[in-house]
Amino acid sequence: MKKLRLLSLLLVAAIGLSACGSSSTAEIPEGVKAKQNPAYPIGSEVIIKADHMPGMKGAKAKVAGAYDTTAYAVTFTPATGGAPVANHKWVIHEEIKNHVKKPYKPGTEVVLKADHEKGMMDASAKIDSAETTTVYMVDYTPTTGGGEVKNHKWLIESELEPAK
Repeated sequence: MKKLRLLSLLLVAAIGLSACGSSSTAEIPEGVKAKQNPAYPIGSEVIIKADHMPGMKGAKAKVAGAYDTTAYAVTFTPATGGAPVANHKWVIHEEIKNHVKKPYKPGTEVVLKADHEKGMMDASAKIDSAETTTVYMVDYTPTTGGGEVKNHKWLIESELEPAK
């Protein structure tokens, strides 16, 4: 029984860590511009108010990057198959294939070139909402335990607050 419980716990942890934002590269899509004088400069310690994935809300984080772009919540069907993922936050403008200069409006159909989650690359998506803002890449340790998540992409400014 203990082995089964341990195996279940390990499986849950593996699934959680394979979700959006588990450690990824610090590579930034071509054309993304660094934000001049962001509210949270690189190296700032912040608290995450968003709950995009388990253990994120309330976690202490360190800002690894700040960029000026449009962030989109999207619904996409994984290119690898499976059920649609609704209202995924966030994909940035430069992570849309053959993106145009102007931001997309909600309802627009696009193809993703982001790889935050399995099946995202080349997936068909619909823009649910758009927000021109500062987006942040952060390193944080989940409140649920486990190792540090490095280079989580993306959080918007309203999803962060200064660490006390």
